[in-house]
Amino acid sequence: MTIPIVRTIADLRKTVAVWRQEGLRVAVVPTMGALHDGHLSLVRAALERADRAIVTLFVNPKQFNSAADLVAYPRTEHEDAAKLAPLGTHILYAPHASEIYPEGFATTVSVAGVSEGLCGAFRPGHFDGVATVVAKLFLQTGADLAFFGEKDFQQLHVVRRMARDLDIPIEIIACPTVREEDGLAMSSRNVRLSSSQRQAAPKLAAILFDAAARIAGGTPVDAALDAARSAIAAAGYARIEYLELRGEDDLAPMHRFDRPGRLLVAAWLGETRLIDNVGIPARPEAITRAAA
Repeated sequence: MTIPIVRTIADLRKTVAVWRQEGLRVAVVPTMGALHDGHLSLVRAALERADRAIVTLFVNPKQFNSAADLVAYPRTEHEDAAKLAPLGTHILYAPHASEIYPEGFATTVSVAGVSEGLCGAFRPGHFDGVATVVAKLFLQTGADLAFFGEKDFQQLHVVRRMARDLDIPIEIIACPTVREEDGLAMSSRNVRLSSSQRQAAPKLAAILFDAAARIAGGTPVDAALDAARSAIAAAGYARIEYLELRGEDDLAPMHRFDRPGRLLVAAWLGETRLIDNVGIPARPEAITRAAA
């Protein structure tokens, strides 16, 4: 079983136009490749909600803060296509950089507010790159639905705000973070961990879930976060970029738990930067089930 690979906007739009004539509902799953089960869960969700599913594969240079990181990012198109085909994915859209950013390209989409702080503070320009390429992918595919994982929670908010502000007629669907059996959030960066780091990595999620349960149970936010920072450092993480409680709906900073929130973290384990987040709903018992 193979999957059609499309390289140009013209060919993509030609196919989508046929689907439109047939009255079919179209979904898109934007990715940078190096697909894992977290990505594939988004594709399955797209196939459940739409008649046709497009997966995009583009390693976007505008969202990397480090040239070395861009070079090191895995390019695994053949393997990715092999993973997508059995699911019934209808198109893999894998354009060259010149198709996305042709000579003379001079436009940047910048989203204020939800892009500030958290990853936005430590990766300047990153969300401008994300918003710009995702806006282009939405317009190129003309999809009705787009699927994103909650692991990149700030990115999810940036994409939602961008689509809303630019009146792009697409529904953004958030899908739960997919985790390894030991709790580590799935990420293409996990392959960079050494064997000893891989054993330590899941402690980040465990500490987050514990802190979320404490906050939901009445522990003051600052006290819970201080304890979590100490635990993360003790687990072997060299540096914590941020550990914050933000509003679930607007990403506004929360200094006390008085509405649904989201606990977000970015920390370095050796040379690998890991991010994760845990929602704190109105019912504390929901956190226990999520962590189980």
